[in-house]
Amino acid sequence: MRYKLLTAAALSLALMSTGCSMMERLVYHPDINQGNYLTAKDVAKIQKGMTQQQVAYTLGTPMLSDPFGTQTWYYVFRQELGHDPVQQETLTLIFDRNGILTDIKNEKNLAAQESMEAAETKASETKTAD
Repeated sequence: MRYKLLTAAALSLALMSTGCSMMERLVYHPDINQGNYLTAKDVAKIQKGMTQQQVAYTLGTPMLSDPFGTQTWYYVFRQELGHDPVQQETLTLIFDRNGILTDIKNEKNLAAQESMEAAETKASETKTAD
């Protein structure tokens, strides 16, 4: 009798301690999108030599702008899909004193995003053809 009681207590303790971690995947977590959502097509429209007004018209207002007068704009997008880790994309635009775009940072990530979108489009066209 005592053996059964100890076994039941140990089993219930084990289930209670792992229950929280198992329940985390069962509980619904909504997708959370924050910041400036930019597609590769939107960013492809931006070119060096554009004014701040042209960039703001094309991409919208930036999430952050440098308060120290260096004319740097940050477009930040954070995405948390359910239980997946948080993904963050940051596009940094640097303007000169006259408000002309001189540098675009994070081009590699945007090129990767553009190739992923092209692959998705091609895959959807292939499914439609089948």
